Amino acid sequence: MAVEQEALTREELLGRARDLVPVLRSRASGTEELRRIPSETVRDLLSSGLYRVGVPRTFGGLDLDYGLILEAAAELGRGCASSSWCYSLWSAHAWLVGHWPQRAQEEVFGDGTDVLCSSSLNPGTSKTKPENDGFRLTGRWEFSSGCDAASWVIVGVAGFEERTWVLIPRADYQILDTWFVSGLKGTGSKDIVIEDAFVPAHRVLKVESAGDGDWTGWELHEQDRYRIPIPVLLGWDLVAPMLGIAQGMIDEFTARLLGTSGPGRTADSPAIHLRLSEAAAEMDAARIFLHHDICEIFQKAQEGEEFTLLDRARYRRDKAFITQLCLRSVNRLFDLSGGHALFDSVSLQRFHRDAQAVAHRDGLIMELGGQQYGRVALGLEPDARI
Repeated sequence: MAVEQEALTREELLGRARDLVPVLRSRASGTEELRRIPSETVRDLLSSGLYRVGVPRTFGGLDLDYGLILEAAAELGRGCASSSWCYSLWSAHAWLVGHWPQRAQEEVFGDGTDVLCSSSLNPGTSKTKPENDGFRLTGRWEFSSGCDAASWVIVGVAGFEERTWVLIPRADYQILDTWFVSGLKGTGSKDIVIEDAFVPAHRVLKVESAGDGDWTGWELHEQDRYRIPIPVLLGWDLVAPMLGIAQGMIDEFTARLLGTSGPGRTADSPAIHLRLSEAAAEMDAARIFLHHDICEIFQKAQEGEEFTLLDRARYRRDKAFITQLCLRSVNRLFDLSGGHALFDSVSLQRFHRDAQAVAHRDGLIMELGGQQYGRVALGLEPDARI
């Protein structure tokens, strides 16, 4: 049953994202100390309406394009990378829930639109035991960003021929606090532990066919995002916060030098001029690159075009390449920022640490995320998921 929600435009929502940047910036240090997203930030993100761009419109989501999530995440990342990261992933998970059978979707969003899901999409140490119309699940999973604020988790499950994910309610799992890290400290990406939880069949999703033969999401919601294979659209939610980190680094670097003069690292320095020019160009190129790919993906979905192996490999490559462009932009400025950039009170060091953390994701490393494009372009079959 459709749920009526406040009508919001793209421009209004991006304006709200921009308005949140100074708020998130003021909380960034405290978010790191807390090692999770503060409750007030969760409330601000939900009350802004930005999360509802990811929610299926049948359950009160906004009928706006998916790319808006990525633009908003890039804005939020200028203030706090951890908050941007969790917002982006929560929104992507809301979209993913729309692929499950209707009964499961009703269970997730039955108590309201603003229900958050975290995830750990690899199989972890999972073990299953068939029981009635479902199975018993036991295991442990890592890196579940934003899990403290979530009511559900999506986890990968081993033992199936096809890649399989399941939805688990908060009552059926524990959160183990393992998140003591150097970057993205505030994401609270802790471990999930499940002991002998029953998973009914309607909470199971076969990933490779969702949006690519299994049209449940499209039939229920009639949104183009459900006519795209999950691996094609998933992962951009990890890239978008990196754009915000790079732009935040440029903003802070520039603000610290405006109006300075004299020898060394000041606004008069040719070395500064070159570094800033190159970093800004890399950032602009990354933004244009991401926008191009997202527009192309949705145009293909709207026109019912096939996503070829080369398309899939290219999108996976581009997610890694855009991330590395942003990383170079951040490193370029940090390396010329001097000793004062190392102080905890200066946000430059936080942007630098957060950028390293994002770029450590396997799929965002060119040697891993980019390899399949080379194989497919040379006529070989992919030897990893694309």
